[in-house]
Amino acid sequence: MIGLLQRVSRAEVKINGKSTGKINRGLLVFIGVEKKDTEMDADRLLERLLAYRVFPDSDDKMNLSLQDIQGGLLLVPQFTLAANTKKGRRPSFASAAPQVLGEKLFNYLLHEAKEKYAHVASGQFGADMQVHLINDGPVTFWIQTKMEE
Repeated sequence: MIGLLQRVSRAEVKINGKSTGKINRGLLVFIGVEKKDTEMDADRLLERLLAYRVFPDSDDKMNLSLQDIQGGLLLVPQFTLAANTKKGRRPSFASAAPQVLGEKLFNYLLHEAKEKYAHVASGQFGADMQVHLINDGPVTFWIQTKMEE
């Protein structure tokens, strides 16, 4: 499972002009699901997202986590993160999870996030979403639960 996380001052997801998820300071995380991903991958990704130290402390060093600052977590499914772009001029989605598995694991991750953390919002799987954000830093990291075999 892939998480492209961005530290944000604020972020919002809209579908058909209507806000479906909005946060202030926190993390916007685009979620990609790959074929071999399981609930264990979702659990590991969530654990890392909540504890990943990307917020500045009093010395302006990245030593604080999302939990430390009690920031918002905005999860947005993004199928294209699982693309293989190593060759050619068109991405291959052969490693991406089929829709049923992708939706199941994204919804599992969202459910677990809401169970474990108070400030969670989300986009909607399969929807045409417009994502508005103010990247703070910018600070952006790619977290992957599995590496290529």
